Amino acid sequence: MYHEYQDRIRHPLLRERIQSAAAAAALIEDGMTVGMSGFTRAGDAKAVPLALAERARQDPLQITLMTGASLGSDVDKVLTEAGVLARRMPFQSDATLRAAINRGDVMFMDQHLSETVELLRTGQIAPIDVAIVEAVAILDSGAIVPTTSVGNSASFAILADKVIVEINLAQPLALEGLHDIFIPKHRPQREPIPLMTPRDRIGTSAIMIPPEKIAAIVITERSDSASTILPADEDTAAIAAHLVAFFEREVALGRLTERLLPIQAGIGTIANAVMMGFIDSPFRHLSMYSEVLQDSTFDLFDAGKLDFASGSSITLSAAKGEQVFGDIGRYKDRLVLRPQEVSNHPEVVRRLGIIAINTALEADIYGNVNSTHVGGTHMMNGIGGSGDFARNAYLAVFATKSVAKGGKISSIVPMVSHVDHNDHDVDIIVTEIGLADLRGLAPRERAQAIIENCVAEPYRQMLREYVAEANRRGGHTPHVLEQALSWHVRYGATGSMLPEQGSQVS
Repeated sequence: MYHEYQDRIRHPLLRERIQSAAAAAALIEDGMTVGMSGFTRAGDAKAVPLALAERARQDPLQITLMTGASLGSDVDKVLTEAGVLARRMPFQSDATLRAAINRGDVMFMDQHLSETVELLRTGQIAPIDVAIVEAVAILDSGAIVPTTSVGNSASFAILADKVIVEINLAQPLALEGLHDIFIPKHRPQREPIPLMTPRDRIGTSAIMIPPEKIAAIVITERSDSASTILPADEDTAAIAAHLVAFFEREVALGRLTERLLPIQAGIGTIANAVMMGFIDSPFRHLSMYSEVLQDSTFDLFDAGKLDFASGSSITLSAAKGEQVFGDIGRYKDRLVLRPQEVSNHPEVVRRLGIIAINTALEADIYGNVNSTHVGGTHMMNGIGGSGDFARNAYLAVFATKSVAKGGKISSIVPMVSHVDHNDHDVDIIVTEIGLADLRGLAPRERAQAIIENCVAEPYRQMLREYVAEANRRGGHTPHVLEQALSWHVRYGATGSMLPEQGSQVS
Protein backbone atom coordinates (compact mmCIF):
# COMPACT_ATOMS: atom_id res chain seq x y z
CA MET A 1 0.00 0.00 0.00
CA TYR A 2 2.68 2.47 1.00
CA HIS A 3 4.60 2.01 -2.27
CA GLU A 4 1.44 2.76 -4.24
CA TYR A 5 1.83 6.49 -3.64
CA GLN A 6 5.52 6.99 -4.53
CA ASP A 7 4.65 9.67 -7.09
CA ARG A 8 2.62 11.55 -4.47
CA ILE A 9 4.67 10.93 -1.31
CA ARG A 10 8.30 11.13 -2.36
CA HIS A 11 9.82 11.09 1.11
CA PRO A 12 9.97 7.31 1.77
CA LEU A 13 9.77 7.51 5.56
CA LEU A 14 6.63 9.65 5.40
CA ARG A 15 4.74 6.85 3.60
CA GLU A 16 4.78 5.06 6.95
CA ARG A 17 2.54 7.83 8.34
CA ILE A 18 -0.41 7.05 6.07
CA GLN A 19 -3.47 6.40 8.21
CA SER A 20 -7.23 6.71 8.19
CA ALA A 21 -9.02 10.03 8.49
CA ALA A 22 -10.42 8.90 11.85
CA ALA A 23 -6.96 8.11 13.20
CA ALA A 24 -5.65 11.47 12.03
CA ALA A 25 -8.63 13.28 13.55
CA ALA A 26 -7.74 11.70 16.91
CA LEU A 27 -4.71 14.03 17.00
CA ILE A 28 -7.12 16.93 17.54
CA GLU A 29 -8.13 17.50 21.15
CA ASP A 30 -10.80 19.56 22.85
CA GLY A 31 -9.90 23.27 23.04
CA MET A 32 -7.29 23.16 20.29
CA THR A 33 -6.84 25.75 17.56
CA VAL A 34 -6.88 24.14 14.11
CA GLY A 35 -5.71 25.78 10.90
CA MET A 36 -7.26 24.22 7.83
CA SER A 37 -6.52 24.70 4.15
CA GLY A 38 -9.27 26.02 1.92
CA PHE A 39 -10.04 29.30 0.19
CA THR A 40 -13.50 29.84 -1.28
CA ARG A 41 -14.37 26.15 -1.70
CA ALA A 42 -10.98 25.35 -3.25
CA GLY A 43 -8.14 23.24 -1.86
CA ASP A 44 -9.92 22.54 1.40
CA ALA A 45 -9.33 19.54 3.62
CA LYS A 46 -12.17 17.11 2.95
CA ALA A 47 -11.73 13.93 5.01
CA VAL A 48 -10.24 14.72 8.41
CA PRO A 49 -12.71 17.47 9.41
CA LEU A 50 -15.65 15.20 8.58
CA ALA A 51 -14.06 12.40 10.60
CA LEU A 52 -13.63 14.88 13.47
CA ALA A 53 -17.33 15.72 13.30
CA GLU A 54 -18.23 12.03 13.39
CA ARG A 55 -16.05 11.54 16.46
CA ALA A 56 -17.56 14.60 18.18
CA ARG A 57 -21.05 13.11 17.93
CA GLN A 58 -19.90 10.37 20.30
CA ASP A 59 -17.20 12.23 22.22
CA PRO A 60 -18.04 15.97 22.28
CA LEU A 61 -15.25 18.47 21.73
CA GLN A 62 -14.89 22.03 20.51
CA ILE A 63 -12.15 23.82 18.60
CA THR A 64 -11.24 27.20 17.19
CA LEU A 65 -11.13 26.82 13.41
CA MET A 66 -9.10 29.10 11.13
CA THR A 67 -9.07 28.79 7.35
CA GLY A 68 -8.15 30.94 4.40
CA ALA A 69 -11.74 31.71 3.49
CA SER A 70 -14.92 29.65 3.00
CA LEU A 71 -14.93 25.86 2.76
CA GLY A 72 -16.69 23.42 0.45
CA SER A 73 -17.90 19.84 0.91
CA ASP A 74 -20.35 21.04 3.59
CA VAL A 75 -17.47 20.99 6.09
CA ASP A 76 -18.65 24.07 8.01
CA LYS A 77 -22.19 22.73 8.03
CA VAL A 78 -21.21 19.29 9.36
CA LEU A 79 -18.83 20.70 11.98
CA THR A 80 -21.51 23.13 13.17
CA GLU A 81 -24.18 20.45 13.42
CA ALA A 82 -21.76 18.25 15.39
CA GLY A 83 -21.11 21.09 17.84
CA VAL A 84 -17.38 21.18 17.03
CA LEU A 85 -17.01 24.90 16.34
CA ALA A 86 -16.53 27.20 19.32
CA ARG A 87 -14.81 29.95 17.34
CA ARG A 88 -14.40 30.51 13.61
CA MET A 89 -12.34 32.93 11.50
CA PRO A 90 -11.83 34.77 9.15
CA PHE A 91 -14.59 34.08 6.56
CA GLN A 92 -17.44 31.65 5.88
CA SER A 93 -20.38 31.24 3.54
CA ASP A 94 -22.34 28.32 4.95
CA ALA A 95 -26.01 28.84 5.84
CA THR A 96 -25.95 26.50 8.86
CA LEU A 97 -22.83 28.10 10.31
CA ARG A 98 -24.21 31.56 9.55
CA ALA A 99 -27.32 30.81 11.57
CA ALA A 100 -25.21 29.55 14.49
CA ILE A 101 -23.08 32.72 14.33
CA ASN A 102 -26.16 34.93 14.38
CA ARG A 103 -27.64 32.99 17.31
CA GLY A 104 -24.38 33.53 19.20
CA ASP A 105 -23.61 29.79 19.35
CA VAL A 106 -20.34 30.19 17.41
CA MET A 107 -18.06 33.16 18.02
CA PHE A 108 -17.04 34.52 14.61
CA MET A 109 -14.12 36.88 14.06
CA ASP A 110 -14.61 38.71 10.77
CA GLN A 111 -11.15 39.73 9.56
CA HIS A 112 -9.41 41.23 6.58
CA LEU A 113 -8.02 38.15 4.87
CA SER A 114 -4.49 39.55 4.79
CA GLU A 115 -4.37 39.84 8.58
CA THR A 116 -5.06 36.40 10.11
CA VAL A 117 -1.56 34.96 9.82
CA GLU A 118 -0.04 38.28 10.84
CA LEU A 119 -1.90 37.97 14.13
CA LEU A 120 -0.74 34.37 14.46
CA ARG A 121 2.86 35.15 13.61
CA THR A 122 3.09 37.83 16.27
CA GLY A 123 1.26 35.88 18.97
CA GLN A 124 -1.71 38.22 19.12
CA ILE A 125 -4.18 35.32 18.89
CA ALA A 126 -4.01 31.72 20.10
CA PRO A 127 -1.36 29.66 18.29
CA ILE A 128 -2.12 26.84 15.87
CA ASP A 129 -1.96 23.40 17.45
CA VAL A 130 -2.71 21.32 14.35
CA ALA A 131 -2.75 22.25 10.67
CA ILE A 132 -4.67 20.20 8.09
CA VAL A 133 -3.47 20.85 4.54
CA GLU A 134 -4.69 19.34 1.28
CA ALA A 135 -1.84 18.54 -1.11
CA VAL A 136 -1.14 16.97 -4.49
CA ALA A 137 2.24 15.73 -3.31
CA ILE A 138 4.90 15.73 -0.60
CA LEU A 139 8.41 16.23 -1.99
CA ASP A 140 11.44 14.18 -0.97
CA SER A 141 12.40 17.09 1.31
CA GLY A 142 9.06 16.90 3.12
CA ALA A 143 7.80 20.08 1.47
CA ILE A 144 4.05 20.15 0.76
CA VAL A 145 2.68 20.95 -2.71
CA PRO A 146 -0.80 22.51 -2.26
CA THR A 147 -3.74 21.85 -4.56
CA THR A 148 -6.13 24.50 -5.90
CA SER A 149 -5.53 27.11 -3.22
CA VAL A 150 -2.78 28.44 -1.03
CA GLY A 151 -4.73 30.77 1.25
CA ASN A 152 -3.25 30.58 4.75
CA SER A 153 -2.10 26.96 4.37
CA ALA A 154 1.61 27.73 4.23
CA SER A 155 1.71 29.76 7.42
CA PHE A 156 -0.61 27.33 9.20
CA ALA A 157 1.78 24.48 8.38
CA ILE A 158 4.85 26.51 9.37
CA LEU A 159 3.37 27.73 12.66
CA ALA A 160 1.54 24.58 13.78
CA ASP A 161 2.93 22.05 16.24
CA LYS A 162 1.68 19.17 14.07
CA VAL A 163 0.61 18.91 10.43
CA ILE A 164 -1.88 16.50 8.90
CA VAL A 165 -1.61 16.24 5.11
CA GLU A 166 -4.50 15.08 2.95
CA ILE A 167 -3.11 13.75 -0.35
CA ASN A 168 -5.97 14.20 -2.79
CA LEU A 169 -5.67 11.83 -5.75
CA ALA A 170 -8.49 13.70 -7.52
CA GLN A 171 -6.29 16.77 -7.84
CA PRO A 172 -3.95 16.55 -10.87
CA LEU A 173 -0.22 16.26 -10.28
CA ALA A 174 0.13 18.84 -13.03
CA LEU A 175 -0.73 21.47 -10.39
CA GLU A 176 2.84 21.09 -9.11
CA GLY A 177 4.81 24.21 -10.02
CA LEU A 178 1.74 26.45 -10.04
CA HIS A 179 2.35 27.88 -6.57
CA ASP A 180 4.60 30.68 -5.36
CA ILE A 181 5.07 30.46 -1.60
CA PHE A 182 6.58 33.60 -0.12
CA ILE A 183 6.46 34.09 3.66
CA PRO A 184 7.34 37.53 5.09
CA LYS A 185 9.96 37.58 7.81
CA HIS A 186 9.27 38.59 11.39
CA ARG A 187 9.54 42.28 12.15
CA PRO A 188 11.82 44.22 12.46
CA GLN A 189 13.79 42.18 9.90
CA ARG A 190 10.98 42.15 7.37
CA GLU A 191 11.99 42.97 3.81
CA PRO A 192 9.75 44.50 1.13
CA ILE A 193 7.72 42.03 -0.94
CA PRO A 194 9.58 42.19 -4.29
CA LEU A 195 6.57 41.95 -6.59
CA MET A 196 6.68 44.39 -9.49
CA THR A 197 4.16 42.68 -11.81
CA PRO A 198 1.47 40.02 -11.28
CA ARG A 199 3.58 37.43 -13.09
CA ASP A 200 6.67 37.77 -10.83
CA ARG A 201 7.65 34.66 -8.85
CA ILE A 202 9.41 35.42 -5.59
CA GLY A 203 9.12 32.28 -3.44
CA THR A 204 9.18 28.49 -3.56
CA SER A 205 6.83 26.12 -5.37
CA ALA A 206 6.00 24.17 -2.18
CA ILE A 207 5.46 24.75 1.55
CA MET A 208 8.81 24.19 3.23
CA ILE A 209 8.50 22.49 6.63
CA PRO A 210 10.60 19.87 8.47
CA PRO A 211 9.26 16.41 7.56
CA GLU A 212 9.10 15.41 11.22
CA LYS A 213 6.24 17.90 11.71
CA ILE A 214 4.00 15.78 9.48
CA ALA A 215 2.18 13.62 12.00
CA ALA A 216 -0.28 11.91 9.66
CA ILE A 217 -1.05 11.50 5.97
CA VAL A 218 -4.55 10.71 4.77
CA ILE A 219 -5.30 9.60 1.20
CA THR A 220 -8.44 11.12 -0.30
CA GLU A 221 -9.98 11.28 -3.74
CA ARG A 222 -12.61 13.97 -3.85
CA SER A 223 -12.91 17.02 -6.10
CA ASP A 224 -13.45 20.55 -4.84
CA SER A 225 -17.02 21.71 -4.45
CA ALA A 226 -18.15 23.50 -7.57
CA SER A 227 -18.84 27.21 -7.38
CA THR A 228 -22.45 28.35 -7.26
CA ILE A 229 -22.12 31.25 -9.69
CA LEU A 230 -25.29 31.99 -11.62
CA PRO A 231 -25.21 33.01 -15.30
CA ALA A 232 -25.28 36.70 -16.13
CA ASP A 233 -28.73 38.27 -16.30
CA GLU A 234 -30.00 41.55 -17.70
CA ASP A 235 -28.99 43.49 -14.58
CA THR A 236 -25.48 42.07 -14.20
CA ALA A 237 -24.90 42.56 -17.93
CA ALA A 238 -25.93 46.20 -17.52
CA ILE A 239 -23.53 46.65 -14.59
CA ALA A 240 -20.72 45.22 -16.72
CA ALA A 241 -21.63 47.53 -19.61
CA HIS A 242 -21.55 50.61 -17.38
CA LEU A 243 -18.09 49.67 -16.12
CA VAL A 244 -16.73 48.97 -19.60
CA ALA A 245 -18.02 52.37 -20.76
CA PHE A 246 -16.38 54.01 -17.74
CA PHE A 247 -13.02 52.39 -18.50
CA GLU A 248 -13.32 53.45 -22.14
CA ARG A 249 -13.70 57.05 -20.96
CA GLU A 250 -10.68 56.67 -18.68
CA VAL A 251 -8.62 55.49 -21.64
CA ALA A 252 -9.87 58.38 -23.79
CA LEU A 253 -8.80 60.80 -21.04
CA GLY A 254 -5.33 59.27 -20.93
CA ARG A 255 -5.66 57.95 -17.37
CA LEU A 256 -5.46 54.31 -18.46
CA THR A 257 -4.31 52.38 -21.52
CA GLU A 258 -6.09 49.54 -23.29
CA ARG A 259 -4.27 47.19 -20.87
CA LEU A 260 -5.94 49.02 -17.97
CA LEU A 261 -4.16 48.04 -14.72
CA PRO A 262 -4.15 44.69 -12.87
CA ILE A 263 -7.73 43.75 -11.96
CA GLN A 264 -9.03 42.25 -8.73
CA ALA A 265 -12.55 40.85 -8.73
CA GLY A 266 -14.44 39.65 -5.70
CA ILE A 267 -16.33 36.38 -5.60
CA GLY A 268 -19.86 35.79 -6.77
CA THR A 269 -22.20 36.21 -9.69
CA ILE A 270 -21.95 39.99 -10.07
CA ALA A 271 -18.15 40.11 -10.02
CA ASN A 272 -17.92 37.17 -12.42
CA ALA A 273 -20.41 38.82 -14.78
CA VAL A 274 -18.46 42.09 -14.70
CA MET A 275 -15.29 40.24 -15.70
CA MET A 276 -17.16 38.49 -18.50
CA GLY A 277 -18.07 41.93 -19.80
CA PHE A 278 -14.44 42.47 -20.75
CA ILE A 279 -14.66 39.75 -23.42
CA ASP A 280 -16.51 42.03 -25.86
CA SER A 281 -14.66 45.17 -24.77
CA PRO A 282 -11.85 46.94 -26.64
CA PHE A 283 -9.36 46.14 -23.87
CA ARG A 284 -6.62 43.58 -24.35
CA HIS A 285 -3.46 42.23 -22.74
CA LEU A 286 -5.24 42.40 -19.39
CA SER A 287 -3.79 41.04 -16.17
CA MET A 288 -5.31 40.01 -12.85
CA TYR A 289 -3.94 40.32 -9.34
CA SER A 290 -6.76 38.90 -7.29
CA GLU A 291 -7.81 36.39 -4.65
CA VAL A 292 -10.14 33.95 -6.39
CA LEU A 293 -9.78 33.02 -10.05
CA GLN A 294 -13.29 32.18 -11.26
CA ASP A 295 -14.81 30.94 -14.53
CA SER A 296 -14.44 34.35 -16.11
CA THR A 297 -10.65 34.23 -15.68
CA PHE A 298 -10.41 31.25 -18.00
CA ASP A 299 -13.02 32.59 -20.40
CA LEU A 300 -10.87 35.71 -20.73
CA PHE A 301 -7.80 33.54 -21.36
CA ASP A 302 -9.67 31.63 -24.06
CA ALA A 303 -10.92 34.87 -25.62
CA GLY A 304 -7.35 36.17 -25.91
CA LYS A 305 -8.08 39.09 -23.59
CA LEU A 306 -6.11 38.06 -20.51
CA ASP A 307 -2.34 37.56 -20.45
CA PHE A 308 -1.74 36.51 -16.83
CA ALA A 309 -3.62 35.90 -13.59
CA SER A 310 -2.30 35.82 -10.02
CA GLY A 311 -4.56 34.62 -7.22
CA SER A 312 -4.80 32.61 -4.04
CA SER A 313 -7.28 30.00 -5.27
CA ILE A 314 -9.05 28.64 -8.34
CA THR A 315 -12.80 28.17 -7.78
CA LEU A 316 -14.80 27.00 -10.78
CA SER A 317 -18.20 25.71 -11.79
CA ALA A 318 -18.43 21.97 -12.40
CA ALA A 319 -18.27 22.25 -16.20
CA LYS A 320 -15.47 24.82 -16.20
CA GLY A 321 -13.51 22.86 -13.60
CA GLU A 322 -13.64 19.71 -15.71
CA GLN A 323 -12.37 21.66 -18.71
CA VAL A 324 -9.62 23.61 -16.93
CA PHE A 325 -8.20 20.91 -14.67
CA GLY A 326 -8.40 18.38 -17.47
CA ASP A 327 -6.11 20.62 -19.52
CA ILE A 328 -4.28 22.64 -16.84
CA GLY A 329 -1.05 22.60 -18.86
CA ARG A 330 -2.72 24.91 -21.36
CA TYR A 331 -3.00 27.64 -18.71
CA LYS A 332 -0.21 26.86 -16.27
CA ASP A 333 2.41 29.27 -17.58
CA ARG A 334 -0.13 32.10 -17.25
CA LEU A 335 -1.16 31.38 -13.66
CA VAL A 336 0.27 31.61 -10.16
CA LEU A 337 -1.28 30.90 -6.75
CA ARG A 338 0.10 32.73 -3.69
CA PRO A 339 -0.49 32.92 0.07
CA GLN A 340 -3.36 35.30 0.74
CA GLU A 341 -1.22 37.63 2.82
CA VAL A 342 0.70 38.25 -0.42
CA SER A 343 -2.22 38.25 -2.87
CA ASN A 344 -4.01 40.71 -0.56
CA HIS A 345 -1.01 42.65 0.73
CA PRO A 346 -1.96 46.35 1.01
CA GLU A 347 1.46 47.67 -0.02
CA VAL A 348 1.55 45.44 -3.12
CA VAL A 349 -2.00 46.45 -4.01
CA ARG A 350 -1.03 50.13 -3.78
CA ARG A 351 2.21 49.66 -5.75
CA LEU A 352 0.67 47.66 -8.60
CA GLY A 353 -2.23 50.10 -8.95
CA ILE A 354 -5.00 47.53 -8.67
CA ILE A 355 -8.47 48.13 -10.08
CA ALA A 356 -10.57 46.51 -7.34
CA ILE A 357 -14.11 45.38 -8.20
CA ASN A 358 -16.13 44.07 -5.26
CA THR A 359 -19.76 43.57 -4.33
CA ALA A 360 -21.82 45.56 -1.83
CA LEU A 361 -24.81 44.40 0.18
CA GLU A 362 -25.80 48.04 0.39
CA ALA A 363 -24.32 51.51 -0.02
CA ASP A 364 -25.52 54.86 1.22
CA ILE A 365 -25.84 58.26 -0.37
CA TYR A 366 -22.32 59.27 0.65
CA GLY A 367 -20.61 56.11 -0.58
CA ASN A 368 -20.22 54.14 2.64
CA VAL A 369 -20.52 50.42 1.88
CA ASN A 370 -21.88 47.51 3.92
CA SER A 371 -20.48 44.19 2.69
CA THR A 372 -21.28 41.92 5.61
CA HIS A 373 -24.31 42.57 7.84
CA VAL A 374 -27.95 42.21 6.84
CA GLY A 375 -29.96 44.87 8.62
CA GLY A 376 -26.83 45.96 10.42
CA THR A 377 -26.86 42.97 12.78
CA HIS A 378 -26.87 39.62 11.02
CA MET A 379 -23.63 38.35 9.49
CA MET A 380 -23.79 37.20 5.88
CA ASN A 381 -20.30 35.89 4.95
CA GLY A 382 -17.64 38.36 6.05
CA ILE A 383 -15.55 41.21 4.69
CA GLY A 384 -13.14 38.84 2.98
CA GLY A 385 -10.42 40.61 1.07
CA SER A 386 -12.49 43.55 -0.14
CA GLY A 387 -11.07 45.87 2.52
CA ASP A 388 -7.48 44.84 1.75
CA PHE A 389 -8.04 45.95 -1.82
CA ALA A 390 -10.47 48.86 -1.57
CA ARG A 391 -8.46 51.08 0.75
CA ASN A 392 -5.29 50.66 -1.30
CA ALA A 393 -6.57 50.33 -4.86
CA TYR A 394 -5.97 52.68 -7.75
CA LEU A 395 -9.74 52.45 -8.25
CA ALA A 396 -12.12 50.97 -5.68
CA VAL A 397 -15.34 49.88 -7.41
CA PHE A 398 -18.39 48.51 -5.60
CA ALA A 399 -21.17 46.91 -7.62
CA THR A 400 -24.67 45.89 -6.59
CA LYS A 401 -28.10 45.54 -8.10
CA SER A 402 -30.15 48.60 -7.20
CA VAL A 403 -32.94 46.61 -5.54
CA ALA A 404 -33.44 43.21 -3.93
CA LYS A 405 -36.37 41.01 -2.89
CA GLY A 406 -38.44 42.04 -5.89
CA GLY A 407 -38.02 45.74 -5.17
CA LYS A 408 -38.85 45.55 -1.47
CA ILE A 409 -35.25 46.49 -0.58
CA SER A 410 -33.22 49.34 -2.01
CA SER A 411 -29.49 48.65 -2.11
CA ILE A 412 -28.89 52.41 -1.88
CA VAL A 413 -30.12 53.79 1.44
CA PRO A 414 -29.85 57.04 3.42
CA MET A 415 -27.33 55.50 5.84
CA VAL A 416 -25.87 51.99 5.74
CA SER A 417 -26.77 49.86 8.73
CA HIS A 418 -23.16 48.67 9.09
CA VAL A 419 -19.96 50.17 7.63
CA ASP A 420 -17.23 47.96 6.19
CA HIS A 421 -15.80 50.47 3.68
CA ASN A 422 -16.16 54.11 4.53
CA ASP A 423 -16.66 56.83 1.96
CA HIS A 424 -12.93 57.65 1.95
CA ASP A 425 -12.19 54.23 0.39
CA VAL A 426 -14.90 54.08 -2.28
CA ASP A 427 -14.34 55.60 -5.73
CA ILE A 428 -17.12 54.11 -7.87
CA ILE A 429 -20.63 52.86 -7.13
CA VAL A 430 -22.32 51.01 -9.99
CA THR A 431 -25.72 49.37 -10.33
CA GLU A 432 -27.72 48.29 -13.37
CA ILE A 433 -29.18 51.83 -13.37
CA GLY A 434 -25.82 53.54 -13.91
CA LEU A 435 -22.45 54.48 -12.46
CA ALA A 436 -21.45 57.21 -10.00
CA ASP A 437 -17.85 58.41 -10.15
CA LEU A 438 -17.21 59.80 -6.67
CA ARG A 439 -13.61 60.88 -7.11
CA GLY A 440 -12.97 64.47 -6.12
CA LEU A 441 -16.50 65.06 -4.86
CA ALA A 442 -17.57 66.51 -1.52
CA PRO A 443 -20.28 64.66 0.44
CA ARG A 444 -23.19 66.71 -0.91
CA GLU A 445 -21.93 66.14 -4.46
CA ARG A 446 -21.45 62.43 -3.83
CA ALA A 447 -25.06 62.13 -2.67
CA GLN A 448 -26.34 63.76 -5.83
CA ALA A 449 -24.16 61.59 -8.09
CA ILE A 450 -25.25 58.35 -6.40
CA ILE A 451 -28.96 59.21 -6.27
CA GLU A 452 -29.20 60.38 -9.86
CA ASN A 453 -27.07 57.61 -11.38
CA CYS A 454 -27.55 54.45 -9.29
CA VAL A 455 -30.98 54.40 -7.66
CA ALA A 456 -34.21 52.88 -8.96
CA GLU A 457 -37.57 54.55 -8.57
CA PRO A 458 -39.45 55.11 -6.33
CA TYR A 459 -36.42 55.06 -4.05
CA ARG A 460 -34.71 57.78 -6.06
CA GLN A 461 -37.45 60.28 -5.28
CA MET A 462 -37.51 59.16 -1.64
CA LEU A 463 -33.77 59.86 -1.39
CA ARG A 464 -34.13 63.24 -3.09
CA GLU A 465 -36.64 64.21 -0.41
CA TYR A 466 -34.41 62.87 2.36
CA VAL A 467 -31.40 64.82 1.07
CA ALA A 468 -33.42 68.01 0.68
CA GLU A 469 -34.42 67.86 4.35
CA ALA A 470 -30.88 66.90 5.41
CA ASN A 471 -29.40 69.83 3.49
CA ARG A 472 -31.81 72.24 5.18
CA ARG A 473 -30.47 71.06 8.54
CA GLY A 474 -26.91 71.59 7.33
CA GLY A 475 -23.58 70.01 8.03
CA HIS A 476 -20.65 68.79 5.98
CA THR A 477 -22.33 65.37 5.66
CA PRO A 478 -26.01 66.20 6.13
CA HIS A 479 -28.34 63.66 7.69
CA VAL A 480 -31.77 63.49 9.25
CA LEU A 481 -30.70 61.24 12.10
CA GLU A 482 -34.17 60.24 13.25
CA GLN A 483 -34.89 59.02 9.71
CA ALA A 484 -31.45 57.75 8.67
CA LEU A 485 -32.21 54.09 9.43
CA SER A 486 -35.98 54.30 9.04
CA TRP A 487 -35.93 52.30 5.81
CA HIS A 488 -34.31 49.37 7.63
CA VAL A 489 -36.76 49.71 10.51
CA ARG A 490 -39.70 49.70 8.10
CA TYR A 491 -38.36 46.63 6.32
CA GLY A 492 -38.03 44.81 9.63
CA ALA A 493 -41.61 45.68 10.54
CA THR A 494 -43.39 45.26 7.20
CA GLY A 495 -41.06 43.29 4.91
CA SER A 496 -40.55 46.25 2.59
CA MET A 497 -38.61 49.51 2.60
CA LEU A 498 -41.44 51.11 0.63
CA PRO A 499 -43.93 53.14 2.67
CA GLU A 500 -47.52 52.02 2.75
CA GLN A 501 -49.91 53.80 0.42
CA GLY A 502 -50.86 57.23 1.77
CA SER A 503 -48.24 57.25 4.53
CA GLN A 504 -45.60 59.97 4.78
CA VAL A 505 -42.23 59.05 3.37
CA SER A 506 -39.35 58.96 5.87
